[in-house]
Amino acid sequence: MQTSKIILFIIIVGIAIFIYSEFFYKISNQNMLEKDITQIKSGQAVLAVKLYPKENAETIILLHGGPGVPDEMMEIVEVLKQKYQVINFEQRGVGNSICKNCQYSMEEYISDIDAIAKEFNLEKFHIFGHSWGGLYAQIYAEKNPEKIKSLFLVSPGSGTNTLWKKVGEEVMDFNKNSVSSFGWMKMGINSLLGMLGSDKAYGRLFKQVVENYNKGYDGDGLSNEVLNKIKAESISKTGEQIAKYKMLDEFENPNFPVIVTYGDGDIYGESKKEVYDRFKTGEFKIINNSGHFPWKHNPKVFRSILMKFYNL
Repeated sequence: MQTSKIILFIIIVGIAIFIYSEFFYKISNQNMLEKDITQIKSGQAVLAVKLYPKENAETIILLHGGPGVPDEMMEIVEVLKQKYQVINFEQRGVGNSICKNCQYSMEEYISDIDAIAKEFNLEKFHIFGHSWGGLYAQIYAEKNPEKIKSLFLVSPGSGTNTLWKKVGEEVMDFNKNSVSSFGWMKMGINSLLGMLGSDKAYGRLFKQVVENYNKGYDGDGLSNEVLNKIKAESISKTGEQIAKYKMLDEFENPNFPVIVTYGDGDIYGESKKEVYDRFKTGEFKIINNSGHFPWKHNPKVFRSILMKFYNL
């Protein structure tokens, strides 16, 4: 009887230790994850920034698309961090990047990159931008060419002001041709509700948009984690400000290399010509068997281009 009590006591203690250790592990792991994120103040915004450090290495800042749709682009990070220090962040008003009373002006977006550069003592850096992030990269580089070491623009938005409206028409046509009449009606309803301020409606809209972009290719849809980070305000207000911003100038003989890639099944139409004209000395690549997400649609070819450009 006594032996049974001892055995029972040992089992209870063992279970308690196991539960405690599991709890402690989860708390410690959560704290580690939180430490990975640096909060950087930029005007009215507090940016959630993730650093992949590499001592004595040049830095590449990644700019996700949308606007208003976060993307860590981990496939890109995993390749680049072999040689470079890499920074990605959720743009103002997106996910964990808080933005109160923001106008979402292009000047504010420019100041966000400046704030990140200041935080990490970066005088010059590379920028990798996808979709809207590719246009964001152009806007920043036009304003601060002396800070740029290179631009890698993947399916970049074609331009600001009236050209942004043209891009919107091209993207709308692409999506309309990718769904049924009923599907197009649902996208229209969600777009309207999003413009009225519904985060969830914009989440539903962009979930369908990404499905359209991936149609015919390998590619993941938007996870629930990403969908929950989509904010209507950042999407609507940023779009308005891009349309108000001045037309971008030609980059005449920039002092840094520029590469622009598009998929052969990408979402843009004639507006792409404006990017070709803007970077007459740039390198342009059309990736076959790819749409708007070449690192997912044709990873072998895209990785080869990426590694060659960054000398990996």
